[in-house]
Amino acid sequence: MRESRQKPPRDRFLDVVRALAILAVVVQHWLMPVLSYSDGRLATGNALATPGWWILTWLSQVMPLVFFAGGAANLYSLRAAPSTRDWLAARVRRLLVPVLPLIAAWLVLPGLLSELGVPAQPLQVAGSIAAQLLWFLAVYFVTVLVTPAMVAAHRRWGWRVPAAFGVLALLVDVARFNDLGLLGYANALFIWLAVHQLGFHYVDGKLGSLGRNKALALSAAGFGSTALMVAFGPYPGSMIGMPGAPVSNMSPPTALLGFVAIGQIGLLLAAKGALNRLAARPPVTAALRWIGPRFMTVYLWHMQALTVVAGITVLGLGYATPEPGSTLWFVLAPMWFVLAALVLSGLLRVFGRFETRPPSGTVTAPAWQLAVAAVLASAGMLGLAANGFAPPAGTGLFGGPLPWVALTAGAYLLSGKRLPRPAARPVLAQRVKA
Repeated sequence: MRESRQKPPRDRFLDVVRALAILAVVVQHWLMPVLSYSDGRLATGNALATPGWWILTWLSQVMPLVFFAGGAANLYSLRAAPSTRDWLAARVRRLLVPVLPLIAAWLVLPGLLSELGVPAQPLQVAGSIAAQLLWFLAVYFVTVLVTPAMVAAHRRWGWRVPAAFGVLALLVDVARFNDLGLLGYANALFIWLAVHQLGFHYVDGKLGSLGRNKALALSAAGFGSTALMVAFGPYPGSMIGMPGAPVSNMSPPTALLGFVAIGQIGLLLAAKGALNRLAARPPVTAALRWIGPRFMTVYLWHMQALTVVAGITVLGLGYATPEPGSTLWFVLAPMWFVLAALVLSGLLRVFGRFETRPPSGTVTAPAWQLAVAAVLASAGMLGLAANGFAPPAGTGLFGGPLPWVALTAGAYLLSGKRLPRPAARPVLAQRVKA
């Protein structure tokens, strides 16, 4: 039986969570790089590798909140959609369209920048950074595809679903830390599907109605478990990958991120009342309404803004990032942030229209065709994230981004119109004379 199709009222708390998450992503990515340039080579480091700063990643690594809010939003929108096919069509197109101009730009930029004299190594670094964030879309397309099945599982088994994913994630970690490292990538689904499922429990379960004290207890349990697993387990303290670290909690994700998710979600739920009051203020309401339709554009283009600023200041003017934590670093960091914000604002004016304009035409693709499109898009995003937009010299035409771009383009075409059926062959009837 289909659930209610009535459009739910706007959930201000989820709007705030998503806005805080994208803001945290931008702030971390803009202030994290430690850059210098010499003899045609760009040296890169991570400010969060500064001793003691890893603890900041327990709050700044907000991908758990992105999947949590995504789960809640997907459940709301699926229930309001006329059909599962209509919902899947809208979701696949909404995710695909904003990424197309980014891909188109980076098909041209490597050759153009090379002609302008940018050395190969910095160009390769820039192309890699530009594509790395597409890992999120690779996972999220799969998440969207299985959402209807996950909603059915949620109705039938409730809390046992995220608990089962959590157990599977722990078992994958055991295998990973016993020299079966490739199995760790299974957690790219187990962890994020578990957190996505928590969004369902926010919408129609006890999670969304937790009081402040219970929410704080939940947060303490999540962060407390994280601390114990870092102190006595094989897990590093940072929730992002660090240069030279033998293990990353993020790539691929470990079960530790599930406990961080519980800590972060509990903390925000404890502040839900205050956040709702904040969201009700007219200036904040206006800001949330503005950024809501532009989340994907901000996510996709904020690193391009950083690349522009770094290209001009580091490669062009010889600027080098001061020692992280030094007085000079704290003085210059706001200026660096403002420059990147100005560039991003310009990029949003140019490319934000691809996400904010109403969809053109009617999507007539059947559900199976949309499912194939989601799989192709996921594969294309994963290939681009792993290989970058600017391949190393000598890899040839098909060693670069073109195969993955072709998959993405195929996904876009499949997500629109129904494929034409082949014309039936005429059958010539012949009379058999006796």
